[in-house]
Amino acid sequence: MESKGDIRTMLKEAGILFAITLIAGLLLGVVNELTKEPIRIQQEKAVQEACQAVFPADGAEALEFYPVEYRLEETLAAELEGSGVEVGTVYLVGEGGQQLPDSGGALGYVVEAVSKEGYGGNIVLYVGIDMEGTVTGVSILELSETAGLGMEAPEVLVPQFAGRNVESFAYTKTGAKADNEVDAITSATITTSAVVDAVNGGLHAARYIMADPDQPFKTGGDANE
Repeated sequence: MESKGDIRTMLKEAGILFAITLIAGLLLGVVNELTKEPIRIQQEKAVQEACQAVFPADGAEALEFYPVEYRLEETLAAELEGSGVEVGTVYLVGEGGQQLPDSGGALGYVVEAVSKEGYGGNIVLYVGIDMEGTVTGVSILELSETAGLGMEAPEVLVPQFAGRNVESFAYTKTGAKADNEVDAITSATITTSAVVDAVNGGLHAARYIMADPDQPFKTGGDANE
């Protein structure tokens, strides 16, 4: 049978443990509040830089990237899901200093596309597409692939997409011969496939939105809402 001294000791130790846990939780909350805003600002800056990289301004006038709401048809959404791709925020591109342009005044779109089929995790990239359907650029924002292999995607794969106007891209291991072909990264087929699928997803989504006159052009809100 435990003595009163033992019970007091147990209660004291439990109280100390509770106090430590409470203080740690409070400190964690404070740190989270202090870092939340700087992290958000850095994330927004990274997205803005990605948009500028994939849709560079043609001339002295800066471009604006307006987030818009959109809807994808069920067939396209199912195709994207089947390839492990999720389309996120879509930005309408217009000249700087003007109101949100309608479809007639838009220069193109920048589409966030996420492949869930990367070798090391999700691959997040941005695809720029002008109003004629030509890819203006691709920028990979998040990549966790194998060093020396899949991590070469920004250097090996990304430069191959810009300036091409094709229905879809495909990768090849024997040397690209057609406009829609992309040279795969040696020994990194999974990464190559994931990047190509994500670019195709962004391209198909942008083309669908451009072809649908009923698509809304409103800022804010959840994409795909």
